[in-house]
Amino acid sequence: MSGKCPSPDFSGKWRLRTSDNFDPFLQDCDVGMLKRQAAKMVSSEHHITQEGDKMSVNVVATGQSGKQQEYEVGGNFTEKEINGEEAEVTTAWEGESIKEVHVTSSFSYTLVRQLEDPETMVLHLESPKGTKARRIYKKM
Repeated sequence: MSGKCPSPDFSGKWRLRTSDNFDPFLQDCDVGMLKRQAAKMVSSEHHITQEGDKMSVNVVATGQSGKQQEYEVGGNFTEKEINGEEAEVTTAWEGESIKEVHVTSSFSYTLVRQLEDPETMVLHLESPKGTKARRIYKKM
């Protein structure tokens, strides 16, 4: 066994409570006005199962199909972005956070998943133009 520190456990069901600067972030990612307006109205949940570096993230959003992510931190996966484009997503541990870099044919952005405390998960987002947003989730 390696001398690696144990990683934080993101397992649980998380419900979005607040967003900071999310609309400007989406605008920088070329998301149209109608989809941005809809994104403001959507209630989002992340249902996460984690076993070490293996992550299963089921994103449930009202009125949308949601998405399922299965990956090992340090690996890659693909997913469809809000604008409909396919993204290649690279993941890595960054301290006690998980960093995801999403790259499509027309833009890229960074998402960092962090536990602020055992009841609060924060998604830190940075657009291709440097706009930063936060999505704050509380454990259900």
